Amino acid sequence: MRIIRSIKVMQDYSGAEKNKGKKIGFVPTMGALHQGHLSLIRQARKENDLVVVSIFVNPTQFGPKEDFKKYPRNLQKDALLCKKNGVDIIFSPSSKQMYPSGYKTYVNVQDLSCGLCARSRPGHFQGVTTVVTKLFNIVSPTNAYFGHKDAQQAAIINRMALDLNLPVKVRVSPTIREKDGLAFSSRNLYLSQQERKEAVVLSESLKLARELIKAGEKKSAVIVAAMRKLITAGRSAKIDYICIVDAKTLKPVPAIPGKCLIALAVWIGKTRLIDNLVVSRKF
Repeated sequence: MRIIRSIKVMQDYSGAEKNKGKKIGFVPTMGALHQGHLSLIRQARKENDLVVVSIFVNPTQFGPKEDFKKYPRNLQKDALLCKKNGVDIIFSPSSKQMYPSGYKTYVNVQDLSCGLCARSRPGHFQGVTTVVTKLFNIVSPTNAYFGHKDAQQAAIINRMALDLNLPVKVRVSPTIREKDGLAFSSRNLYLSQQERKEAVVLSESLKLARELIKAGEKKSAVIVAAMRKLITAGRSAKIDYICIVDAKTLKPVPAIPGKCLIALAVWIGKTRLIDNLVVSRKF
């Protein structure tokens, strides 16, 4: 396994390998790798000749009061996990390389970037789409892998790739969870022991929503109210949002359609966690 820090070296490497007819699988990350990331890496390993993982904590997707400076960074540990799981290249550039002095260009996907997490994180998805566009141009992947835990992000990136005619297939894999149901996240490291126990309420509230829908409940407001009641029973939980939206457009729906996305963001103590569930209602 090789670690590349130079944009030009990464571009030259990818170009040479693709000229040989090789398929490149790409997993973009900000490091602090966990089982969710590793599941994407393993999927990329199965489906491609080469696997590239980027490790870059992207400053443009963090707001001024968010956790950019304290976001967990441990390249040595991440590199060991990558090597163990068959990664060929880690691409880990500096912020100065990615955003040199005078940088002025940003990518924005309209509509999909307006609701859900965008309400409390203005500019976040512009930072995400900008860095992913740059990474796609640098790595030139055949396939790029994302997790469904970040459902809004995945939808936005897929739309961006289609709209900009980017020659990459966006692959979205199921959310990977711990034994008690909590979705794997790098930010889980911030949780105290008690907060970690309370964080399970996110997945429990989604299970409750699914049970209500299976029992015949159609009204989104009723389902959201039940989820709120369950979540706020916890000592440290504070709801950012709970939304039931169309699975494709991400627009809120007053009643459950055939297929919907139930998405939520909850503060557990000082840590903001997200989760979601796709539910289909049989008519």
